[in-house]
Amino acid sequence: MKILLAVDGSPYTKKMLAYVAAHDELFAASNDFTLITVQTPLPPRARAAVGAEIANQYHADEAAKITGPVVKFLKRHGIDAKVVSKVGSAGELIAKTAHAGKFDLVMMGSHGHSALGNLVMGSVATRVLAECKVPVLLVR
Repeated sequence: MKILLAVDGSPYTKKMLAYVAAHDELFAASNDFTLITVQTPLPPRARAAVGAEIANQYHADEAAKITGPVVKFLKRHGIDAKVVSKVGSAGELIAKTAHAGKFDLVMMGSHGHSALGNLVMGSVATRVLAECKVPVLLVR
């Protein structure tokens, strides 16, 4: 099974990873795991001021801060995951990656917000559910 793990470094990502580790009968190392993290783009003026090379390196560094510990955690549990990092709208890019990569499942953490539109789930989770054609497992 191809599983896409959406990670953002939050406590909800940690809960999702704990769920994966605790359910090895479902998420065995024999599955094909890919991590995805999506960075918010720099404002156009900031990107123009620092230049594309510095902006791209900034995004790569921020992605590595998030995925590095996750890769180590998964390796301790016998899982060797690929890493994908993107820049843009998180919900949209997670859904597009899941569809384009022909994943069987998307897993991500979810958290509550006080805003009316995100009463039960975070805005990224809401967007993924709205746009994703692949089954999504939210872990709270």
